[in-house]
Amino acid sequence: MLNLRSGRTLYYGKGDVLSYRTFAAPLSVKPIKESPYTGDKNVIFAHNIKFSVSSEELLTSFTEGDNTKVVATDSMKNFILRQTAQYDGSTTEGLLAFLGLRFMETYPHIDAVEMSADRMPFSSVTVAGDSGWTPSQLVFRRSRNEHASVYSKWIRSADGITASEQESALSQIQLIKVSGSSFYGFVRDEYTTLPDSYDRPLYIFLDICWTYEDAEDGMDGSRGRYVPSEQIHDIAHTVFHSHNTPSIQYLIYLIGQRILTVFPQLSGVRFESNNRTWETVVEPADPSSAGVYTEPRPPYGFQGFTMTRDDLEEEEGDE
Repeated sequence: MLNLRSGRTLYYGKGDVLSYRTFAAPLSVKPIKESPYTGDKNVIFAHNIKFSVSSEELLTSFTEGDNTKVVATDSMKNFILRQTAQYDGSTTEGLLAFLGLRFMETYPHIDAVEMSADRMPFSSVTVAGDSGWTPSQLVFRRSRNEHASVYSKWIRSADGITASEQESALSQIQLIKVSGSSFYGFVRDEYTTLPDSYDRPLYIFLDICWTYEDAEDGMDGSRGRYVPSEQIHDIAHTVFHSHNTPSIQYLIYLIGQRILTVFPQLSGVRFESNNRTWETVVEPADPSSAGVYTEPRPPYGFQGFTMTRDDLEEEEGDE
């Protein structure tokens, strides 16, 4: 959070602010070939929000117990919930921008606001009607699969209130590919017990984060340049399905290339992945035969990687 002039770090705030907004503005996005997703009616626009503030004027609340400038975290919670009803946009990025600006306008002694929000996905149930099966626009079920999230930071300066950081993300993706992945040719020495694998079921946990060249493209869905998490996960699915990969590292590189190619409005993409590949109990005779697996032992491998548009330019230069 904010580093004060004294060099101290100071912040406080409220977490797990659960906001279930109904009938937000619908979102419409351009279709891409990797995904059928074209938008969301936003009948349920639900988030788990974490909100914190900083200010030089709050220092005495820590050092002297002076609450004169303290906005109670209960007040923060009420502000978030009530102001969410006033938001007329369609994206999580826009909601956080709206809340941050409104809060700093309401409390001019606050120097910085840092926020994160996890979108809580709800999907329509399918119901029988006179013309067949259709999605209900009244009944929804809570999804426990991957979810979209956003991190945003706003600061006050001589130029006014501005966004200093923003990152969008798709978190807690879990994908298993039963054939078409390998891992071999790695360093072998006295510490190596892992055998070469030329075709393995690869189970990964994955977080994908992306940043815009212009943050306004994420905040305002009506500009036509919004990147929805649904299309991001469909790209990841398509790449994972289509390529035989010799490592998770190469897999996430291919996913990143495709994301940056499809969405030129993005400046970069960042990955955090875990290898949760099952341990083999019964080896299949061939890729389409029966095999039996179990959960891996607790230590797991992980990877982190950041890509920018320079990676695309390097690939084009090699062709």
